[in-house]
Amino acid sequence: MADKQFMLTYEGLEKLEQELEHLKTVTRKEVTEKIKQALAFGDLSENSEYDAAKNEQAQVEARISQIEYTLKNANVVDEEAINTDTVNIGNKVKILDIEFNEEMEFTIVGTAEASPSKHKLSYESPVGGALIGKKINEVVDVTTPSGTVQFKILDISK
Repeated sequence: MADKQFMLTYEGLEKLEQELEHLKTVTRKEVTEKIKQALAFGDLSENSEYDAAKNEQAQVEARISQIEYTLKNANVVDEEAINTDTVNIGNKVKILDIEFNEEMEFTIVGTAEASPSKHKLSYESPVGGALIGKKINEVVDVTTPSGTVQFKILDISK
């Protein structure tokens, strides 16, 4: 079975590489020190500090593995080749919520770097997916859990 490809912008790639470096060089050492301190308390059968430190270690190692897998299977978007004729990964898109007459701007990114609070939508999300391939002035119907929402594309930029 083929590995899943992760679409990333160059910015997203850099952030994942920085997070991985921090986890490996700083966080791992901090967790190891917590484990050493907890071991000094003695009896492991009733040592909640040891259990917490081991759980944190497992979470850190899982995140490291996840990032390494993502980076190994990353497909980085060539920002020079980004086209502004239609919406695609890497584009900034200004849209109008027709019902509420509210303008919003999002960057379309890969799933690994999506963050709606930072106005970064995955191309696999309902809104992001509906916008892909559309042009300025097109009206897009997006099915959301609360019903169908209509957006008009006002601008596409790099």
